[in-house]
Amino acid sequence: MHVLWRDEHLIAVYKPAGWLVHRTGLDAHETRFVMQTLRDQIGQRVFPVHRLDKGTCGVLVMALHAEAARALSQAFAAQQTHKRYLALVRGWLPAELHVDHALKPDDAPEDAPVQPAQTTLRCLARLDWPEAYDPRHAGTRVSLIEALPLTGRRHQIRRHLKHVAHPIIGDATHGKGPLNRWWAERLGQQRLWLHAQALSLPHPVSGEMLRLEADWDLLADQVSDVRDWQRVMGLPGWVYGVAR
Repeated sequence: MHVLWRDEHLIAVYKPAGWLVHRTGLDAHETRFVMQTLRDQIGQRVFPVHRLDKGTCGVLVMALHAEAARALSQAFAAQQTHKRYLALVRGWLPAELHVDHALKPDDAPEDAPVQPAQTTLRCLARLDWPEAYDPRHAGTRVSLIEALPLTGRRHQIRRHLKHVAHPIIGDATHGKGPLNRWWAERLGQQRLWLHAQALSLPHPVSGEMLRLEADWDLLADQVSDVRDWQRVMGLPGWVYGVAR
C-alpha cells in the first residue's frame, strides 16, 4: 500500500480501485484487502474507522491503536470530517448543485425511516465526446465533478448523483449498464470513476485538523489508478473552469 501520511496514532494510505477495505462474506472470492495487506506491510495491527467502496480509489485512514480508533470513529460519526471526491458523471452537471435528499440504508426494510443526507456538487470540467451513445444527439456529454458530502450515508454520493440524473460512469449499481459498457470500450477499462481525493479530520490525540490528500501529480509514477485518471483527463475537448 502507498502510505500518504503516518504517525504513531494513525496512517493514511492510497486505496486502489478494486480492493476491499476488509474481508466480507458479500465478496467471498476477493483476495485483495487493505487491512491485511497494510498490517503485513507495517508489522502491526490496524483499525478501520471509515470505509471506501470496493470500486472507489483514494485516501483511506486507519487507526494504529484502539484509543485512536475510538476518537476517529467519533469524529466521523459527529461529522467533524470533511471529504472531497472527484467523479466522472453522465451529462453536463450544472455549475453547482446542492442535493438534500434523504436516504434509507441500502439493506433496510421498506418501512425503515429515511436518514437526512446532503451533498454539494460542483462541475469542474465538461467534455462533449464526438461520438453519439444516443442517436438523438451528435455527441455524448460527460462531466468531471467535485462532490462534498455533508453527511456520511452509505453510497451517498453515488445515490445522490443517480437522484439528479447524473450517475457516475462505471457505477454498476446506481448507473446505466449500457452506457457504462459504451464508455468502457472507449476509455479502455470498466471501473467506477470515483476518487476520494482529500480528507480533513481532527487528529485523535492533539485535535489539530489534518488534511490528507491523494495528489495526482505526486502519485502518478507510483499508482496506476492515477495514471488512468490523468489519461482520461488528458483527452482533447475538456473545458475547465465551469464551477463559479
